[in-house]
Amino acid sequence: MLTAERTALNIMQRLCGIANLTARYVDEIAHTKARLIDSRKTTPGLRALEKHAVTCGGGLNHRLSLDNGVMIKDNHIAVCGSIAAAVARVRRKLPVLTRLEVECDRLDQVREALDAGVDVIMLDNMSLPDMKEAVQIVNGRTKLEASGGIRLETIRPVAETGVDYISTSKITQSAPAVDIGLDDA
Repeated sequence: MLTAERTALNIMQRLCGIANLTARYVDEIAHTKARLIDSRKTTPGLRALEKHAVTCGGGLNHRLSLDNGVMIKDNHIAVCGSIAAAVARVRRKLPVLTRLEVECDRLDQVREALDAGVDVIMLDNMSLPDMKEAVQIVNGRTKLEASGGIRLETIRPVAETGVDYISTSKITQSAPAVDIGLDDA
């Protein structure tokens, strides 16, 4: 009985910590249109619970699993030779309502992904000036997600670039547990 109680309490403390940290991130960007989203980097066996804790804190879930969308990353682009070729290859087999996202770390890639008609462009580890320029290039034609190196201290200026989403694994991987006790007094 005591083992189960301690385990449940530890999990609850962790989930409350995730919700609280998520709320702090959300508060930092509340004055912008940007929305905070999590990553798939979660504790093994606790993914559903941790993703629920993110939503309790006011964040959104990026993907629940790999099959909730397709993300084309740099290694896929390298194999196919270009973003356009990778997108065309994926589109041939992609279910019609499945979203397609491309990870870009340069502005020329943003232009190519936009021309390829992707649903979301992830700005991966881009500088603030490059993010601002990407927002101007895209001009609302698709969604932009900023990712890479996002911390509580850096999220506000990232949100102020005009991106639609900001993703970080910090909310699930770095959340301090909330001190909760089950004592009588």
